[in-house]
Amino acid sequence: MVFLSEDAKADVPAGEDTKSDKKQDKSDKKQEKAPEEQARGKPEKPREAATKGEAVKGKIAELEKLNAEYKDALQRLQAEFENYKKRVEKEGYSIKDYGERCIVEKLLPVLDSFELALKNTSDHEKFKKGVELIYAQLYSILEAAGLKPIKAEGRFDPYKHEALFQEKSEEDGVILQELQKGYMLKDEVIRHSKVKIGRTIK
Repeated sequence: MVFLSEDAKADVPAGEDTKSDKKQDKSDKKQEKAPEEQARGKPEKPREAATKGEAVKGKIAELEKLNAEYKDALQRLQAEFENYKKRVEKEGYSIKDYGERCIVEKLLPVLDSFELALKNTSDHEKFKKGVELIYAQLYSILEAAGLKPIKAEGRFDPYKHEALFQEKSEEDGVILQELQKGYMLKDEVIRHSKVKIGRTIK
Protein backbone atom coordinates (compact mmCIF):
# COMPACT_ATOMS: atom_id res chain seq x y z
CA MET A 1 0.00 0.00 0.00
CA VAL A 2 1.29 3.41 -0.93
CA PHE A 3 0.85 6.27 1.56
CA LEU A 4 0.74 9.77 0.29
CA SER A 5 2.40 12.43 2.22
CA GLU A 6 0.61 15.54 3.25
CA ASP A 7 2.34 17.34 0.46
CA ALA A 8 1.21 14.74 -2.08
CA LYS A 9 -2.39 15.01 -0.87
CA ALA A 10 -2.18 18.69 -1.24
CA ASP A 11 -1.15 18.19 -4.85
CA VAL A 12 -4.39 16.19 -5.70
CA PRO A 13 -6.84 18.49 -7.48
CA ALA A 14 -10.01 19.41 -5.62
CA GLY A 15 -12.20 18.05 -8.43
CA GLU A 16 -10.90 14.55 -7.97
CA ASP A 17 -12.31 14.32 -4.42
CA THR A 18 -15.68 15.54 -5.60
CA LYS A 19 -15.85 12.90 -8.38
CA SER A 20 -14.98 10.17 -5.93
CA ASP A 21 -17.68 11.30 -3.54
CA LYS A 22 -20.26 11.37 -6.37
CA LYS A 23 -19.39 7.80 -7.41
CA GLN A 24 -19.83 6.65 -3.84
CA ASP A 25 -23.21 8.37 -3.61
CA LYS A 26 -24.40 6.73 -6.85
CA SER A 27 -23.31 3.31 -5.62
CA ASP A 28 -25.19 3.81 -2.36
CA LYS A 29 -28.32 4.91 -4.22
CA LYS A 30 -28.19 1.85 -6.50
CA GLN A 31 -27.99 -0.41 -3.47
CA GLU A 32 -30.96 1.40 -1.93
CA LYS A 33 -33.02 1.12 -5.13
CA ALA A 34 -32.33 -2.60 -5.64
CA PRO A 35 -34.60 -3.81 -2.79
CA GLU A 36 -37.32 -1.37 -3.90
CA GLU A 37 -37.23 -2.69 -7.47
CA GLN A 38 -37.34 -6.27 -6.23
CA ALA A 39 -40.31 -5.41 -4.04
CA ARG A 40 -42.09 -3.85 -7.02
CA GLY A 41 -41.48 -7.01 -9.09
CA LYS A 42 -43.45 -9.18 -6.60
CA PRO A 43 -47.30 -9.09 -6.71
CA GLU A 44 -49.03 -7.65 -3.74
CA LYS A 45 -50.49 -10.21 -1.33
CA PRO A 46 -54.09 -8.89 -1.28
CA ARG A 47 -54.26 -8.93 -5.06
CA GLU A 48 -52.88 -12.48 -5.18
CA ALA A 49 -55.48 -13.65 -2.65
CA ALA A 50 -58.26 -12.01 -4.65
CA THR A 51 -57.10 -13.76 -7.82
CA LYS A 52 -57.07 -17.14 -6.08
CA GLY A 53 -60.52 -16.48 -4.65
CA GLU A 54 -61.91 -15.73 -8.10
CA ALA A 55 -60.35 -18.95 -9.45
CA VAL A 56 -61.95 -21.00 -6.66
CA LYS A 57 -65.34 -19.37 -7.28
CA GLY A 58 -65.04 -20.15 -10.97
CA LYS A 59 -64.19 -23.79 -10.22
CA ILE A 60 -67.14 -24.10 -7.83
CA ALA A 61 -69.50 -22.63 -10.44
CA GLU A 62 -68.16 -25.08 -13.02
CA LEU A 63 -68.67 -28.05 -10.68
CA GLU A 64 -72.19 -26.90 -9.79
CA LYS A 65 -73.07 -26.67 -13.48
CA LEU A 66 -71.64 -30.14 -14.10
CA ASN A 67 -73.55 -31.54 -11.13
CA ALA A 68 -76.80 -30.05 -12.44
CA GLU A 69 -76.18 -31.63 -15.86
CA TYR A 70 -75.54 -35.04 -14.29
CA LYS A 71 -78.65 -34.72 -12.12
CA ASP A 72 -80.78 -33.83 -15.12
CA ALA A 73 -79.37 -36.75 -17.12
CA LEU A 74 -80.07 -39.14 -14.22
CA GLN A 75 -83.67 -37.96 -13.92
CA ARG A 76 -84.18 -38.43 -17.65
CA LEU A 77 -82.70 -41.94 -17.45
CA GLN A 78 -84.98 -42.86 -14.55
CA ALA A 79 -88.03 -41.61 -16.44
CA GLU A 80 -87.04 -43.57 -19.54
CA PHE A 81 -86.52 -46.72 -17.46
CA GLU A 82 -89.97 -46.38 -15.85
CA ASN A 83 -91.56 -45.99 -19.28
CA TYR A 84 -89.63 -49.03 -20.50
CA LYS A 85 -90.86 -51.12 -17.54
CA LYS A 86 -94.48 -50.14 -18.19
CA ARG A 87 -94.13 -50.94 -21.89
CA VAL A 88 -92.57 -54.35 -21.19
CA GLU A 89 -95.29 -55.22 -18.66
CA LYS A 90 -97.99 -54.25 -21.14
CA GLU A 91 -96.36 -56.25 -23.93
CA GLY A 92 -95.93 -59.19 -21.54
CA TYR A 93 -99.66 -59.28 -20.86
CA SER A 94 -100.37 -59.04 -24.57
CA ILE A 95 -98.06 -61.98 -25.33
CA LYS A 96 -99.69 -64.04 -22.57
CA ASP A 97 -103.19 -63.29 -23.89
CA TYR A 98 -102.11 -64.13 -27.42
CA GLY A 99 -100.59 -67.44 -26.28
CA GLU A 100 -103.75 -68.44 -24.43
CA ARG A 101 -105.87 -67.57 -27.44
CA CYS A 102 -103.69 -69.70 -29.72
CA ILE A 103 -103.98 -72.71 -27.40
CA VAL A 104 -107.75 -72.39 -27.14
CA GLU A 105 -108.13 -72.04 -30.90
CA LYS A 106 -106.08 -75.20 -31.45
CA LEU A 107 -108.12 -77.14 -28.89
CA LEU A 108 -111.50 -76.17 -30.34
CA PRO A 109 -111.41 -79.01 -32.91
CA VAL A 110 -110.74 -81.44 -30.06
CA LEU A 111 -113.81 -80.11 -28.28
CA ASP A 112 -115.84 -80.64 -31.44
CA SER A 113 -114.57 -84.23 -31.68
CA PHE A 114 -115.61 -84.93 -28.09
CA GLU A 115 -119.12 -83.69 -28.85
CA LEU A 116 -119.37 -86.01 -31.86
CA ALA A 117 -118.06 -88.97 -29.84
CA LEU A 118 -120.61 -88.38 -27.08
CA LYS A 119 -123.41 -88.51 -29.64
CA ASN A 120 -122.37 -92.08 -30.55
CA THR A 121 -122.30 -93.56 -27.03
CA SER A 122 -124.86 -96.17 -28.06
CA ASP A 123 -122.38 -97.76 -30.44
CA HIS A 124 -119.45 -99.00 -28.34
CA GLU A 125 -117.04 -99.48 -31.24
CA LYS A 126 -117.71 -96.07 -32.77
CA PHE A 127 -117.35 -94.44 -29.36
CA LYS A 128 -114.02 -96.16 -28.78
CA LYS A 129 -112.69 -95.12 -32.18
CA GLY A 130 -113.92 -91.58 -31.60
CA VAL A 131 -112.01 -91.33 -28.30
CA GLU A 132 -108.88 -92.73 -29.93
CA LEU A 133 -109.11 -90.12 -32.68
CA ILE A 134 -109.58 -87.34 -30.11
CA TYR A 135 -106.55 -88.54 -28.18
CA ALA A 136 -104.41 -88.61 -31.33
CA GLN A 137 -105.66 -85.18 -32.35
CA LEU A 138 -104.92 -83.65 -28.95
CA TYR A 139 -101.54 -85.34 -28.67
CA SER A 140 -100.44 -84.06 -32.08
CA ILE A 141 -101.27 -80.47 -31.04
CA LEU A 142 -99.28 -80.79 -27.81
CA GLU A 143 -96.42 -82.58 -29.55
CA ALA A 144 -96.15 -79.73 -32.06
CA ALA A 145 -95.76 -77.35 -29.10
CA GLY A 146 -92.77 -79.38 -27.82
CA LEU A 147 -94.43 -81.87 -25.49
CA LYS A 148 -92.82 -85.31 -25.18
CA PRO A 149 -93.39 -88.18 -22.73
CA ILE A 150 -90.79 -89.29 -20.20
CA LYS A 151 -89.69 -92.91 -20.48
CA ALA A 152 -90.48 -94.80 -17.30
CA GLU A 153 -88.28 -97.86 -17.63
CA GLY A 154 -84.85 -98.96 -16.47
CA ARG A 155 -83.07 -97.11 -13.68
CA PHE A 156 -84.92 -94.65 -11.45
CA ASP A 157 -83.97 -91.02 -12.21
CA PRO A 158 -85.00 -88.57 -9.44
CA TYR A 159 -84.82 -85.70 -11.95
CA LYS A 160 -87.53 -87.31 -14.11
CA HIS A 161 -89.31 -89.85 -11.91
CA GLU A 162 -91.23 -89.72 -8.63
CA ALA A 163 -91.33 -92.93 -6.58
CA LEU A 164 -94.74 -93.48 -4.97
CA PHE A 165 -94.28 -97.12 -3.97
CA GLN A 166 -91.47 -99.60 -3.34
CA GLU A 167 -91.55 -103.35 -3.88
CA LYS A 168 -89.11 -106.12 -3.08
CA SER A 169 -86.95 -106.82 -6.08
CA GLU A 170 -83.76 -108.61 -7.03
CA GLU A 171 -82.35 -105.36 -8.42
CA ASP A 172 -82.32 -102.12 -6.46
CA GLY A 173 -83.54 -98.80 -7.93
CA VAL A 174 -85.24 -100.25 -10.99
CA ILE A 175 -88.64 -99.00 -12.20
CA LEU A 176 -91.19 -101.79 -11.93
CA GLN A 177 -94.33 -99.96 -13.01
CA GLU A 178 -95.47 -96.59 -14.35
CA LEU A 179 -98.44 -95.24 -12.40
CA GLN A 180 -98.80 -91.92 -14.21
CA LYS A 181 -97.06 -90.70 -17.34
CA GLY A 182 -94.65 -87.78 -17.00
CA TYR A 183 -93.97 -85.14 -19.62
CA MET A 184 -91.30 -82.71 -20.73
CA LEU A 185 -91.93 -79.47 -22.59
CA LYS A 186 -88.93 -79.21 -24.88
CA ASP A 187 -86.03 -79.72 -22.41
CA GLU A 188 -87.89 -78.93 -19.18
CA VAL A 189 -89.69 -81.46 -16.98
CA ILE A 190 -93.22 -80.18 -16.41
CA ARG A 191 -94.48 -83.35 -14.68
CA HIS A 192 -92.47 -86.21 -13.20
CA SER A 193 -93.43 -89.78 -14.01
CA LYS A 194 -95.03 -91.42 -10.98
CA VAL A 195 -93.61 -94.91 -10.62
CA LYS A 196 -93.16 -97.96 -8.42
CA ILE A 197 -89.54 -99.01 -7.88
CA GLY A 198 -87.81 -102.14 -6.68
CA ARG A 199 -85.76 -102.43 -3.48
CA THR A 200 -83.51 -105.27 -2.40
CA ILE A 201 -84.33 -106.21 1.17
CA LYS A 202 -81.59 -108.01 3.12
